[in-house]
Amino acid sequence: MITFIGEYTSKVDDRGRLVLPAPLKGCLPVGGDMRFVVKKSIYDDCLEMYTLEEWNRQSEKIKDGLNFFNPKHVQFWREYMRDRDVVEPDSKLGRISISRNLLDAIGVNKEVVFFGIDFKIEIWAKEKFDSSRLSDENYIAIAESLSK
Repeated sequence: MITFIGEYTSKVDDRGRLVLPAPLKGCLPVGGDMRFVVKKSIYDDCLEMYTLEEWNRQSEKIKDGLNFFNPKHVQFWREYMRDRDVVEPDSKLGRISISRNLLDAIGVNKEVVFFGIDFKIEIWAKEKFDSSRLSDENYIAIAESLSK
């Protein structure tokens, strides 16, 4: 399993292309599948980027918990599978193209932050990433509530 770590800023060009930061690209196995699935986060104002292998693993876990004879589950699955991009860094510069639709959904103008968060990469509009940080007090309170 691939683990992504780190925080990197990148600029978006007029075509919605971003350069995948070299440290994150370097986490991928040489000669391996370089495709990613990019999707809007359910809970946060960011995009989530999974290797295709991890996307398939996560999707199977979710699907296994659904009953497709339950209309609410069917509606959830349909929405979950909506608005996804499959991207692959070009071999020359490591650029990826993300649809304007997804970039607009998180308010991207010119700069994004790639945030390696273990099994996925979050992509944030820089301003929103900066303002998403928890205060020390909130962080400590959440940590304490998890230990109970």
